[in-house]
Amino acid sequence: MLVALSIKNYALIENLSVNFKDKLSIITGETGAGKSILLGALGLVLGKRADSTTLKDTTKKCIVEAQFSITDYHLEIFFEEHDIDFEAVTIIRREILPSGKSRAFINDTPTTLSVLQLLSEKLIDIHSQHQTLQLADVNFQFYILDTLANNATKIASYSKGLKLYNTLKKELKELLINQQKAQQNFEYNSHLYKELLQAKLVNGEQEEIEQNLDKLNNIESIKLNLSEAENSAFNEEIGLLELLNSISSKMEQISSYSNEYKKLYDRILSVKIEVDDIANELVYLNENVNFEPSELEKLNNRLQLIYNLEQKHLVKTVSELLEIQSKLEKKVSSMENSATIISEKEEEINTVADKLDNLANTISNFRQKAIPIFIKKMEDKLSNLGMENTRLKCNLSKTDQYYLNGKDELQLLISANKGLNFGALQKIASGGELSRIMLSVKAILSDYLKLPTIIFDEIDSGVSGTISQKMGKIMLEMSENMQVIAITHLPQIAAKGLQHYKVFKEDVDNQVITQLKELKSEERIVEIAEMLSGKDTSTTAIEHAKQLLN
Repeated sequence: MLVALSIKNYALIENLSVNFKDKLSIITGETGAGKSILLGALGLVLGKRADSTTLKDTTKKCIVEAQFSITDYHLEIFFEEHDIDFEAVTIIRREILPSGKSRAFINDTPTTLSVLQLLSEKLIDIHSQHQTLQLADVNFQFYILDTLANNATKIASYSKGLKLYNTLKKELKELLINQQKAQQNFEYNSHLYKELLQAKLVNGEQEEIEQNLDKLNNIESIKLNLSEAENSAFNEEIGLLELLNSISSKMEQISSYSNEYKKLYDRILSVKIEVDDIANELVYLNENVNFEPSELEKLNNRLQLIYNLEQKHLVKTVSELLEIQSKLEKKVSSMENSATIISEKEEEINTVADKLDNLANTISNFRQKAIPIFIKKMEDKLSNLGMENTRLKCNLSKTDQYYLNGKDELQLLISANKGLNFGALQKIASGGELSRIMLSVKAILSDYLKLPTIIFDEIDSGVSGTISQKMGKIMLEMSENMQVIAITHLPQIAAKGLQHYKVFKEDVDNQVITQLKELKSEERIVEIAEMLSGKDTSTTAIEHAKQLLN
């Protein structure tokens, strides 16, 4: 429940603190005194957006702080999931800086507006005057019915399934579009792929072919130079090997006289062995130099094929051609396998759809069971509020359409008087009747939702007299199980409260500021008397006020 609210530098409020109690609390005040400002400030700590225009003094920051007692509401898991310290009395603080930026804290831990909003849904329900219009909203009507049907968990599962279903449908649509595009390019891509595949390209072969062609095109020069090199090595008179043999022989004769000569002799032998090897290699190469015109033609043709493919695909290397070949293979394969892929995707969609249909049927069946319960509870409460001839009808019909909360369509119809046909709420019910209907709805929902706190902002609009007393009684009954705070302009409802607060304006240093105070017994009598007869309270009004309070 809401334990305390502190507001600084917000709208017409300079510095205001108020403590709240359980059961039914009443807030009254003249029109324009600032009741809506209180709700606006409370809305900040519940996650609503704000900017610097809400600051009373634009040079200072605005601070709104609310304390909630949450011991009995099993919120430990929520705090753990969001990495926030759990406290039996949890403090939510919102700060609006002069720059317009805002900060939010839960138990002094910085948090986001989305987390505040999630937490506020578990702590408090604020019914504003315009919310009565929600009665005509089919989504709100479903919310009422699903609350009574205990469908929240089932709808959550359905929503996850629907999200997956829509994702799969989107993927299927993309596959079909891609298949259509691929079909147009399939034959061309297939031709290009087969052409590259038939070429049997090998990485590095272009460089090897170019090198072999260079060799074949210069065969005469190679043969001539190899022959001359071989002759220079083996010539008996001036050949390199003959010279090395002569030098080796001379050094061998003196090698035993000194280590110096011996080392030189060893070096000459090493050179002689290397030159012998080179000479033999020259002989081998010279013997194997053959000019084969057919080989030259074959290599030229192969190289020309590679050049043509490179030119066709606007690349310069075989590795790039092989990369293109790989991509074409995937495109062709994708097209060839697309029918299988699409079939598998459709099967997956059908499986998810079957699960969705089963969930939607379960949700619908629970709704059907909840409808007579809802109608009975509503008609009983409305009868107590002076609408004894009112009848409600819920038309729930299954469809083939997947909606966010199932596959049902809903019509909530009302007949306000005997003999009248059923019609839509907003067309049949008056403003006062809508207020009574909404209060009845909230009273019923409170038995199922178990929220700690509900705030009614002039839900009594359009009613008076005996009906307002009965509305006050319903609020009082609701407050046995939850904290109820009612902002009202009706004395009959104000008198039902166990605590009574008054919002008023006063001039302080030539500035109008909004104040709030809890009324004592005598002050409360005067306040209710003024609500009955205006500022000039008569003895009769005072007595009437006392009767209402008693």
